[in-house]
Amino acid sequence: DGKQVAILVPTTILAQQHYETFRRRMAPFPVTVEALSRFRSRAEQTQLIDKLGKGEVDIVIGTHRLLQNDVRFQNLGLVIIDEEQRFGVKHKEHLKALRTQVDVLTLTATPIPRTLYMGLTGVRDISMIQTPPEERLPITTHVGTFDERLVRQAVLREMERGGQVFVVHNRVQTINLLREKLERIVPEARIVIGHGQMDERLLENVMMAFGNGEYDILLATSIIESGLDIPNANTLIVDRADLFGMSQLYQLRGRVGRSAQQAYAYFFHPAINRMTDDARMRLETMAEYVDLGSGFQIAMRDLELRGAGDILSTRQTGHIALIGFHLYTQMLSQAVNTLKGEQVAPSTQPVSETAIMIDLPLPAYLPTDWIPEMGLRLQIYRRIGGLDNAQAVEAMRNELRDRFGELPAAVDGLLYQIEVKLAAQAANATAILQRTGRIEIRLPYLVEMKRDLLQLRLGQGIRVTRTAVEIATDSGVWRARLLSVLEMLAEQWQIRSGL
Repeated sequence: DGKQVAILVPTTILAQQHYETFRRRMAPFPVTVEALSRFRSRAEQTQLIDKLGKGEVDIVIGTHRLLQNDVRFQNLGLVIIDEEQRFGVKHKEHLKALRTQVDVLTLTATPIPRTLYMGLTGVRDISMIQTPPEERLPITTHVGTFDERLVRQAVLREMERGGQVFVVHNRVQTINLLREKLERIVPEARIVIGHGQMDERLLENVMMAFGNGEYDILLATSIIESGLDIPNANTLIVDRADLFGMSQLYQLRGRVGRSAQQAYAYFFHPAINRMTDDARMRLETMAEYVDLGSGFQIAMRDLELRGAGDILSTRQTGHIALIGFHLYTQMLSQAVNTLKGEQVAPSTQPVSETAIMIDLPLPAYLPTDWIPEMGLRLQIYRRIGGLDNAQAVEAMRNELRDRFGELPAAVDGLLYQIEVKLAAQAANATAILQRTGRIEIRLPYLVEMKRDLLQLRLGQGIRVTRTAVEIATDSGVWRARLLSVLEMLAEQWQIRSGL
């Protein structure tokens, strides 16, 4: 209908790839496709901007250059934001402000918590592509400390089958030191370096040379994270993976496995005691979710770890413990329904709920083959998240069994985690975390209690420290024991609080 399309991408390399793809696919149609990025000279950019203003360009693909004030559209109708997690809120809202009636489509394998949460609560529509391309295989993922023998084995295996390797090191200052190390470990390999501080033309030449198979290893910073498509590269090695965010790790892993070949990803980290708890959980998540299309589950885990952010401001992550996660969900859903003109019942939930981090060694989700319809799954997730007592959990369990059949282990685990959350709230716990061979219940007020008496009350297989109660998981009854211990701790908390 005569409107223009703007496609926003985070890097010049990705802009060029998309430009070539769009130009090839649109060749049979009377559609003008252009690219606006730093790969174009200043004169070419000025000419292209003039054409945009006159409506002579139908589709423009660009980097942040599209967001500058001198760029004007005659009749912008659709904005497509690729790799959405790489852009700030102000960037995305800028294009929408250019025209009041503009449609926005965001594409990402791992939505940032703010965007995901807006989808879960109804502020935005959300759609998932769950069918992978034919012949794609899940990526074999290894998480561990740096091992030179393993690195050599991985690189040689890839070279022997005619493939190439990405090695990611996110510090430009020390990237040459890693190159020297790789040259010593795998002297047979041809290595080239690429990073964002290089001249644009030089970086383009490096990427093209690697894409043409002139080198075996591309040693790069996280610049390769967004959209780089080299099907012949099927091994990824990430140095100091503990320093990357969840979506970065998933995006990096997505650079390999883009053909029918089996792909491998190695995430190396320092000793466990030198990592933060969040870094450890991020890497455990990457090791756990290896199936094709697991980006949604990873994004949900990221939402749990980082919080949902502020829907009405520019903060894309953040904790909402001041009013509680599920109360926040309820309040936001009520606001959305009110704007839609729907009747909203007043909330009766108290404002005393606090956020509790729960990380247990069991699956906890609604399987897609059990409830195939995504909208219904999200609706049930919201209902489960709002359960506020044990009777409601049991009623939900019976309802799900009646509607969908016997509960899979993952659904049972999800409802169990809600039971644990409610029991932990009653005990005033701040976190329940899995550790090697044990479950740790964090209770800061233990410092002020007579812990030896509490130890006697809780019995064997349980250890009381200054700030936590630890339960051994070497037996098969740790789930029942955890709930039992939380009930006893809730009684102790009530006595201590005089309730």
